[in-house]
Amino acid sequence: MPANSPAIEDYLKTVYAHTEWQPEPITPSGLAGALGVAPSSVTEMVKKMAAQGLVQHVPYGAIRLTDVGRLRALAVVRRHRLIETWLVREMGYAWDEVHDEAEVLEHAVSDRLLEAIDARLGRPERDPHGDAIPAADGSLVSEPSIRLDKASAGHVGRVIRISDRDPAVLRALDDAGIGPGCELRVADAADAASVAVTVEGTASTIAREAAAGIWVSA
Repeated sequence: MPANSPAIEDYLKTVYAHTEWQPEPITPSGLAGALGVAPSSVTEMVKKMAAQGLVQHVPYGAIRLTDVGRLRALAVVRRHRLIETWLVREMGYAWDEVHDEAEVLEHAVSDRLLEAIDARLGRPERDPHGDAIPAADGSLVSEPSIRLDKASAGHVGRVIRISDRDPAVLRALDDAGIGPGCELRVADAADAASVAVTVEGTASTIAREAAAGIWVSA
């Protein structure tokens, strides 16, 4: 199976995404759950990827990208996030509508078209959800951040990125005026169910589950 097959690209992107915002490597069971496939399928695919030098893995242990695998994963992430940005800026999509479309298109867009999209958009550094867009050489811009549900009362920061996992959460946050780049202050972090914040001076309450998908500057 070639390294640029859609299946391998999905695996690489998922392994990368798992450690992009936290340090613990992904396990085979975690990878199976994230991709919605059987553990036996993961075992076979990881063996193929290891044989191609894309991942490091010992039986029943965590899965880690090699340097080659990481560059390949970043290339897939770059396509996905540039496509999401293009769909929002040029095609009229809302930020809660682009993820599934990008999942399909990321495997079909040629390098030439991707370069044209990147140039037309002015070489954006972040996608609509605030995720960093890797450059063509695999480099990307990052900054210290903290998950909102882990921030203490009084913390002031700028929203860096918001997970696009749940479109309903994205729509609710949009209605509350919360998105990448906005300034917020944690007013009360003690409630077990929610986090009270002020956004640009306006009080708002964010469910703790949703707050776990928001990263603010540290």
